[in-house]
Amino acid sequence: MQEEPFLWGVATSAFQLEGSPHADWSTWDDILSEKPDVTSHYSLYREDLKLLRQLGVNAYRFSLEWSRIQPHEGEWDEEAVAHYQEIIDILNEMGIEPMLTLHHFTHPLWFIKKYPWHEPDSIVKFGGYVERIVARLKGVRYWITFNEPYVLLLGGYLEGCMPPGIQSPALALRALENICICHAQAYDCIHRRHAGARVSIAHNMAALAPWSRWNPMDRLLARLAKYFYNHSILDGFLEGVMRIKFPFRKEILLSVPIKGKLDYFGVNYYTRVHMRFNPFKRMGIELRHHDIDGHGLTDMGWEIHPGGLEKVLRYASRLKVPLIITENGIATRRDHKKIQFMRRHVDVVERCIQSGMDVRGYFWWSLIDNYEWLAGLDSRFGLYKVDFDTLKRKQTQAAAYYAYIIRSRMNMQKKREVDHVSGNAQVVQEVTHSAP
Repeated sequence: MQEEPFLWGVATSAFQLEGSPHADWSTWDDILSEKPDVTSHYSLYREDLKLLRQLGVNAYRFSLEWSRIQPHEGEWDEEAVAHYQEIIDILNEMGIEPMLTLHHFTHPLWFIKKYPWHEPDSIVKFGGYVERIVARLKGVRYWITFNEPYVLLLGGYLEGCMPPGIQSPALALRALENICICHAQAYDCIHRRHAGARVSIAHNMAALAPWSRWNPMDRLLARLAKYFYNHSILDGFLEGVMRIKFPFRKEILLSVPIKGKLDYFGVNYYTRVHMRFNPFKRMGIELRHHDIDGHGLTDMGWEIHPGGLEKVLRYASRLKVPLIITENGIATRRDHKKIQFMRRHVDVVERCIQSGMDVRGYFWWSLIDNYEWLAGLDSRFGLYKVDFDTLKRKQTQAAAYYAYIIRSRMNMQKKREVDHVSGNAQVVQEVTHSAP
């Protein structure tokens, strides 16, 4: 049997490339009020998709902008749906596997104002969006229901720095429960409509460590955070129960209907975070990035820690489903630093595969420079630079290096397949010749 190709891809998010005047984030950040379509990707998408061929990727992860598809409650923009279907068609014509994200942080303004995630009607409204999209779009095998739901909850319901801008652990738990219900319903809907579909979430995982190894409070916080942030949703998929323990609060058992509703698991990994107890900070937690390994910090101030990728993949391996790194990348303007980051993390992926982990894909974030949540236009994750004044795209050396990695790894896989077929043919020949 032919070995299934490893997915070498890049990832993007619709809103971070194309914006939307109907999205909640469009009124949240002053940068976006000035540049509602930060890269003009919505009109330049054909040219941007050609960059995928230059890279030689065999997969592309992108998202739908819900607020374009349903700009007002009860109103559907069929031209927007056709736009995303055309992207899918182009990818399939190019022999590139589409991986489609239904929800990547943003919401229509009407939704977040009337039906935020802690409200029960959010389930009905999101379900209606999913039903319509899944019925209309064709040619997609890999689906992601939600991108980084825990980041959405932390930013939107605990820190209050993202829409809907609430600071309430109780409402955060209610929102988490509703999002899990929506994932379960979307999982079932996709499988009803698309035979052979593969459905997941993209879960942000981080290497979490105590600020001081000698401080027992720091060690306790790191242990609690590691379970909540990395493991609790894994337990939800395995057992249907999440054990939620906020610092200095009673443990909560949250029953969620997601047990077994997972065909692969998407892992987004970027960094390691150190934490310590600080009574003057919200929830008593202070976070910091240390450059302990000497790999440096990114332009976002995040620690570069390739070893953490192996840790989180090992955590996720207990799900016993294929794993795909759905995001990994670095914000930097220096090509050599981007190349070093890429090489070290790809080395970790290959080491994990050799050790027996079922890793099936790696997606670099991002194809081109875009708008970065809460950081604006200065955090450059792209393999292709974007001049935000002229909108010109320019290839980085990291893009050429990624193309080299993909080409060499694909050639190695083809050689293994040829050797496997040749070996089988030799066995058949020997058996035939030795038969009486």
